[in-house]
Amino acid sequence: MRPVVEIKTAGEIQAMRAAGQVVARILAAVQDQAKAGMRTSELDEIARDVLAAAGAYSPFLNYHPRFAPVPYPGVICTSVNDAALHGIPGRKKLADGDLVSVDSGAVLDGWTGDAAVSFTIGTLKPADERLIDVTRDALRAGIAAAVPGARLGDISAAIGAVGRQGGYGICTDFGGHGVGRTMHEDPHVPNEGPAGRGLRLVPGLVLAIEPWFLAGGRDIYRIDRDGWTIRSGDGSRAAHVEHTVAITEDGPQILTAL
Repeated sequence: MRPVVEIKTAGEIQAMRAAGQVVARILAAVQDQAKAGMRTSELDEIARDVLAAAGAYSPFLNYHPRFAPVPYPGVICTSVNDAALHGIPGRKKLADGDLVSVDSGAVLDGWTGDAAVSFTIGTLKPADERLIDVTRDALRAGIAAAVPGARLGDISAAIGAVGRQGGYGICTDFGGHGVGRTMHEDPHVPNEGPAGRGLRLVPGLVLAIEPWFLAGGRDIYRIDRDGWTIRSGDGSRAAHVEHTVAITEDGPQILTAL
C-alpha cells in the first residue's frame, strides 16, 4: 500500500514551529542541567516542567506501538552509552564521561515537534566527541538534501554516506519519519539508502530526520528486556540527533532549533 503523506500549509508549518520550539527548550534545559549523580528520571522531570509551562504535552507518554510490550512511561527518552534509542528514564544515575542521547517531543495546539540531542556528562572522551560530531554532520547533510524536487532516498544516502565514511554502524529499521498532527506519519526515512529513489520531496512535507550511529561499526542492535531500549549489539557507544524539518520553496526549515 502506498503511504499517505500529509502536506502542510504555510500556516500549519508555523504552528508546528511553535511545538518545535517547546522541544528545543526541553532539550536545552535537560542538557544544561544534566550532571553526574543525577538520575535519568530527574531529566524527565525537567522536561515535564518545560511542557507544563508551555501548555504542551508529550507524544511519548503512554505511546504504545506494536513492538513494545507496555506503553512508554516517560516524556523523553534517555539513552546512555551503548543505548541508542528509547531508553526509559528511571533510577539510573549519570556518571562522569557518560554519553547521553535525549529524544523529546511536544504537542501544542494539535501539532507535534520531535528532536534529539547527544552530549556527554563531564569529561569528554575524544572517541565520543568524534561520534557525536559525525552524527551531527550526518544530520546536517540529510537536512541539506531535503529540498523540493529531490527524492527521499537523497536524504537517506546523504546520512548514510557520512556515517559510513566515519566507520560507524547504521541500522535502518528505526529512522526518520513524517511528523505533523501525530508523532509518526508516513513516510519512513531510513538512515541509509540509494539516492534518486523513493518519494519526491515537495513543499509542505515535514520530516523528522534522525541519524543514529553505532561506534563499533557493526549494523546490529538488540532490545532490552524492558521492550523499549535499543542498544548496540556489540556494546559500543551510540549517538542520536534529530530535527523536525519542513521542506519549503526556500529550502529546508528546521522547526526544532532555538
